[in-house]
Amino acid sequence: MNLKPNRLELDSSDFVLLADFIPQVVQEIRYYSTFNFIGDRIDGYEEPIALLTKEAARALKNVSNEMIVKGYRLKIFDGYRPVSAVKHFMLWGIEDQDIRMKPYFYPGIEKQELFKKGYIAKRSSHSRGSTVDLTLLDMNTGKEIDMGCPFDLFSERSHPDYKDITSEQYNNRMLLQNAMIRNGFLPLDCEWWHFTLKDEPFPETYFEFPVSSSYLRGN
Repeated sequence: MNLKPNRLELDSSDFVLLADFIPQVVQEIRYYSTFNFIGDRIDGYEEPIALLTKEAARALKNVSNEMIVKGYRLKIFDGYRPVSAVKHFMLWGIEDQDIRMKPYFYPGIEKQELFKKGYIAKRSSHSRGSTVDLTLLDMNTGKEIDMGCPFDLFSERSHPDYKDITSEQYNNRMLLQNAMIRNGFLPLDCEWWHFTLKDEPFPETYFEFPVSSSYLRGN
């Protein structure tokens, strides 16, 4: 695809359904549900599925294979995120006074500070298609391993190198981070769950098509 820098793109032909590509993954797509920092399903999420670029999916499959050998499965919270979803975040932050999810996702910070402090960005790497939010599931217990805080907690506690957690929690974060880095992903300094493919295929392009298997297969 020959795309112009910073262009909004509707062509999903270079994307795959992650569960088809990596059948072992577990998916809990939070922005399709109402259990997220806004409390409503987010615009653009038509199905509870994760989509990624083919390149990111291949790299993530290597992570999955490595983790399965160690007794873990990947649990995906989010993959590709349409630009319309990011706009939903922004409008909620600017216009909506609803703070019903504050106790769960931003208990220690005022809503207006979420954007000033960079927890929510006007543009998201997720919209370029090669970023994934995930954790590890213990195959013996069937539960997420303890990372010291939950996904999407807007707090310093979510920083990967946060030290005021147990050694087990910190080691769990590093287990995930090291596996992702070994397989070509870059971590984010404020979210232990967030990784972007280092050599992402569309570093200047933001996509707008919906999170939908029918849309993907129709292109």
